Amino acid sequence: MKVVVVGGVAGGASAAARIRRLDEQAEIVMFERGADVSFSNCSLPYYIGGAVADREDLVMMTPESFKKRHNIDVRVKSEVVEICREKKCVRVRELASGRTYEESYDKLVLAPGANPVVSKRIGGVDRENVFTVRNVTDIGRLKDYVDEKDVHDVVVAGGGFVGIELAENFVRAGRKVSIIEGLDQIMAPFDTDMAQLLHKELMDNGVSLYLNSMVSAITDEGVTAVRDGREFQVPAEAVVLSIGVKPETELAVKAGLMLGESGSIRVDHNYRTNDPDIYAVGDAVETFDRLGRRYGVFAQAGPAQRQARAAADHICGLQHNNKGYIATSCLRVFGLNAACTGMNEKAAKRAGVPYEVAYVLPPDKVSIMPDSHYMAFKLLFEVPTGRILGAQAIGRGDAVRRIDVIAAMVTMGGTLEDLKELELCYSPVYGTAKDVVNHAALVGLNLLYGRVRQVRVDKVRELVENGAYIIDVREPGEYARGHLKNAVNIPLSQFRERMEEVPRDVPVYLHCRTSQRSYYALCELQGRGWRNVSNISGSFLGICLHEYFRDQSDGRDPIVTAYNFA
Repeated sequence: MKVVVVGGVAGGASAAARIRRLDEQAEIVMFERGADVSFSNCSLPYYIGGAVADREDLVMMTPESFKKRHNIDVRVKSEVVEICREKKCVRVRELASGRTYEESYDKLVLAPGANPVVSKRIGGVDRENVFTVRNVTDIGRLKDYVDEKDVHDVVVAGGGFVGIELAENFVRAGRKVSIIEGLDQIMAPFDTDMAQLLHKELMDNGVSLYLNSMVSAITDEGVTAVRDGREFQVPAEAVVLSIGVKPETELAVKAGLMLGESGSIRVDHNYRTNDPDIYAVGDAVETFDRLGRRYGVFAQAGPAQRQARAAADHICGLQHNNKGYIATSCLRVFGLNAACTGMNEKAAKRAGVPYEVAYVLPPDKVSIMPDSHYMAFKLLFEVPTGRILGAQAIGRGDAVRRIDVIAAMVTMGGTLEDLKELELCYSPVYGTAKDVVNHAALVGLNLLYGRVRQVRVDKVRELVENGAYIIDVREPGEYARGHLKNAVNIPLSQFRERMEEVPRDVPVYLHCRTSQRSYYALCELQGRGWRNVSNISGSFLGICLHEYFRDQSDGRDPIVTAYNFA
């Protein structure tokens, strides 16, 4: 059997290596248009900031090492320009010489990846100081330019994974960074209320953040952007376009292979295209969203490698249990760790899934530990089943571990009851006896079973501006350091003695720092017959985190007397 692989990064290289492990006799040829194969694509931004010191360290395998270790014929700087399905061959152009030749195959694996989007509507995108980042050559060219020109101001257009990682690493390299993002938030996998924490962290580290803004031109003076129909200028000596990627499907389209609704290559259960001898994996393919019950695209290295293994298995006669993807991802934003899995609110609404949210801000480890910090944790669950739909976590501690737990629960069809009883490792230096995820499950069950009512943190501004009756149960010193305007302070330590001050004839909203003490107060009130009380999820800390960036960037009147993130 002869297998030809087009594309030599995560998907292609993984497929080729797996086929070799399963079939020692197979002839395997892998073509890569670029100069490198099997490089660490996701590590590219960290070369800018120096975490990866040597450009060569980004390359995990060379053509020579592929040949010695796996007996795979790897040909770099070789572009497959055509698939001749009738003849079962591909036409290849050597980029150095321009020579074109044909290579036959029995099975063909396409792993062409995706190209950075470069909008032709942006004037000046062809200037020498405008860059995109896809491979080692790209990141090397960008770093060389910034270093040689001693660039001070950098604009990153786009607030997705690569854009944020590049921004952080440019700051670490001593550059002044501005991010221009077309949406009202960065990092679309996170809900807007969670993204505010990332916005604040960027601002606290000197990044200028322009949301709801589009780059319209790049000139000698810098970047021209548009917001609400008005132009403004942002200084820029170098510009990185990170406004999205487009699946590279031209080769597949020319060969008559079927595309899905998303515009990516349609594949079956085993990642086989509508041609039974051609497979496709990675960022260019459309796969199954198991929660949204539809086909979509999730461009990450982990899924690409699993797809590659599945395709290789099927080529070699093994079956694959395709469960689809649940969209698990993570990143670091300076001092914050952020991770998410499954559905966010946008996805749940789009899919028509009835859901509720448990939003908690517990400590990530025992509070007397010197490196204990709060963790913002948002858990989505289906109503009325309690099935876990997804979660988002942001904090200075181990957010990734918490989301990995939820990813496992989502994959196994877990519910709030399962999560409540989940037994996890505990030590004061790693977590709390009731871990963040257990805590969220308990809050979720209180909501699911109607034991308490809550008001989401994004509704608090409306309550304050409409003069709602809000009780702050923190202690007087905490209240004095910053509180919601017009909130009444009845400390939890005095609450039973002053309970009759709480009205029964109007809605009452309680909060503390993170919603725990206000929950205790709410239970006391409900135990004495009050039925008009609701807890504010996230409480004062959540309100500060949610409102701070918007107040600073939009010039709104604050709803707090002073922000307090302690």
